[in-house]
Amino acid sequence: MNAKPTVQVNDRPKAPNRLKHILTAVILLLLLWGSAVQTESSLGELASGLPNMLDLLREMFPPRWTYFNNIVEAMLETIRMALVGTTLGAIAAIPVALLCASNLTRTGWIYYPVRFLLNLVRTIPDLLLAALFVAIFGLGPLPGIFALAVFSMGLIAKLTYEALETIDHGPLEAMTAAGANSLQRIIFAVIPQIQAHFASYVLYTFEINVRAAAILGLVGAGGIGHYYEVTLGFLEYDKTCVIIIFTLAIVLLIDYMSMKLREKLL
Repeated sequence: MNAKPTVQVNDRPKAPNRLKHILTAVILLLLLWGSAVQTESSLGELASGLPNMLDLLREMFPPRWTYFNNIVEAMLETIRMALVGTTLGAIAAIPVALLCASNLTRTGWIYYPVRFLLNLVRTIPDLLLAALFVAIFGLGPLPGIFALAVFSMGLIAKLTYEALETIDHGPLEAMTAAGANSLQRIIFAVIPQIQAHFASYVLYTFEINVRAAAILGLVGAGGIGHYYEVTLGFLEYDKTCVIIIFTLAIVLLIDYMSMKLREKLL
């Protein structure tokens, strides 16, 4: 019986390209060094500023807990701003995401311009949006709501259209073969596949908006941010500490609740 020739297989992994890794590390270090030089930041400045940071912490503690009753209503207003802004943004994000998805909107001259406008909206910081809406509508929570709505629309639409492009095309093809129109295909073939992800994106955006709404008051857009500005302006750091602790507690609570909801949805 003739013996079959043995084939030697080299199971050893290829040696990593050390030169490439070294060059990458050198480039990153040069970029880091150049950024530090251009921004005039250094470890020496950080070390020299540590005593001032410790002095600030000593002025913040103990917190002035009697100030708590003054900020409860403002915190509730912040949460309401985030809730309404997220809801409006989520509603507006639905048609935008459908127009951005290349597998649903087949025409490039439609989804490319819509994507460009979406990216343009996402480049505008929420504080700048709030300042613009304050100039239009005046002081109060309404400018903050509109700023959060625009920010939410940009974020939710971006995440949703990326998820839309990964859906299973089988149900779409089946609905098309059955003679369904575009609206019926979206309702019965697209929404069932994307609704859990969409709800998760909305909850995630709501978490972000609660944090963002807490500082929109710095530009006059209502909420707890106004009290940040007042207490910091008068150097009342013990009151600022109360606001920070209260905000942290609210954010952690909302984060925990939304995490549990996302687990159930997904």
